[in-house]
Amino acid sequence: MSRRIFITGAASGLGLALAREYLAAGDEVILTDIHPEAPPAVRELSGQWSYLRLDVTNDDDWAATADAVDRLDILINNAGIAVGGRLDATSMESWQRIIDINLLGVVRGCKAMVPKLGRGGRVVITASAAGLVHAPQMGAYNATKAAAVALAETLDAELRPQGISTSVICPLFFRSGLADSLSGDDPQADKTARMLLSRTRLTSEQVASRSIRGIQARRLVVTPDALSAFTWYSKRFTRIPFLAGTRLIGRVAHRQG
Repeated sequence: MSRRIFITGAASGLGLALAREYLAAGDEVILTDIHPEAPPAVRELSGQWSYLRLDVTNDDDWAATADAVDRLDILINNAGIAVGGRLDATSMESWQRIIDINLLGVVRGCKAMVPKLGRGGRVVITASAAGLVHAPQMGAYNATKAAAVALAETLDAELRPQGISTSVICPLFFRSGLADSLSGDDPQADKTARMLLSRTRLTSEQVASRSIRGIQARRLVVTPDALSAFTWYSKRFTRIPFLAGTRLIGRVAHRQG
């Protein structure tokens, strides 16, 4: 029997790459995104898939989606945006928007869709290495992704007695549609983030394939690339040099600003 996978933010980037991987494995995938109809990249998919319009910030959308889906095997809360910038340059409107999508969108998704999971089910949250290590000029993004990691750890403890595991995906920079979502109030920080996202060799497809292996193994924290694993372990086991490095980055960024 094929599994049924539900993915938010699935019309591009990592969400679409995850959908392709599961479809290639013979699973049924429900892709969701904010577009009224499935975009061309989704319509080109092969396999057993369906598309639902879903704004993860909208409670009515989630209620309608929950009514339309009777069961799930894997819930992937992937939708997210990026906001770069110093604390003093980031507006409260930007903070509210990124919290509503990156954190509360996940909360809404779990509240609506976790009841659709049976024993053996999996909850997946796409966070970021920014949820584990916190570079300067990314305060809003760091905070929401750190909250996503905390939520995943909490859910794992709450849901394991029901036979449901939780995994949180924490990649570093990789090529995806995230650069297009940059919507902060600090143009210099956005420019730096776009540069880092465009220069990396890591692709959405690589992150998706490696993440699925971690999900299958029911790993709680999935670091799907060597650099994300290195930075996380550096923070955990060599904290003083790690802090010196992040403070150096902060000084350089301050001079450039």
